[in-house]
Amino acid sequence: MGIMSKIVGGGGQHTTDEYLDLDVEGVEASRGDAGMSVRIATIGGRQDVIDIKDAVYDGDLVIADITRHTTSDDTMKRIVDELRQVAEEVDGDIAQKGDDQIIVAPTDVAVAREKLN
Repeated sequence: MGIMSKIVGGGGQHTTDEYLDLDVEGVEASRGDAGMSVRIATIGGRQDVIDIKDAVYDGDLVIADITRHTTSDDTMKRIVDELRQVAEEVDGDIAQKGDDQIIVAPTDVAVAREKLN
């Protein structure tokens, strides 16, 4: 379906109404040909990890909102360990951005640790 499809997050299903389509000419036609999509998720609990793992195994990059947890939370530590294992299994990457996001990248995708500006 692609990035503008329904996204499953921590509080249930989110619709495409939450995302602003910028109407870039020609993008709609090429979206179906993309080998990788960027998926957005919210981690509310351990059950949300299943959808994230499936997306990474399918070759998608996932940006997960973790604001519902503190990084010292035991549940969050287990979640990060599970996601780290997935990243290792697919030869991808995982990084945490601040206290609010985790980025899990699929095979052959690295998350740069330096900001662009």
